[in-house]
Amino acid sequence: QVQLVESGGALVQPGGSLRLSCAASGSIFSIATMGWYRQVPGKQRELVAGITSRGYTNYADSVKGRFTISRDNAKNTVYLQMNSLRSEDTAVYSCNGRPAIFPWGQGTQVTVSS
Repeated sequence: QVQLVESGGALVQPGGSLRLSCAASGSIFSIATMGWYRQVPGKQRELVAGITSRGYTNYADSVKGRFTISRDNAKNTVYLQMNSLRSEDTAVYSCNGRPAIFPWGQGTQVTVSS
């Protein structure tokens, strides 16, 4: 069974950058399409970026041009580079498959505030 552990969240000023990491256990990772999701209290979790096993990517319109998803299959890790952060990017960020077929990890809190 795949286990997911996210890290890298922090408090950052508007315009700043962060790099999130998601370490996965399990051999299925290398063939799975993965995604980064985010959720704020009272709202539905939303997909912000996805990446296939071959590295094809897609992004939500709200983050296109600012966020970059990547993966290292040898390390069973998927990354999210976030640049030009805005206050509306504040959320708990989690990774999972696309669709979200694995148990959710604890997520990592990203707070964008001056």
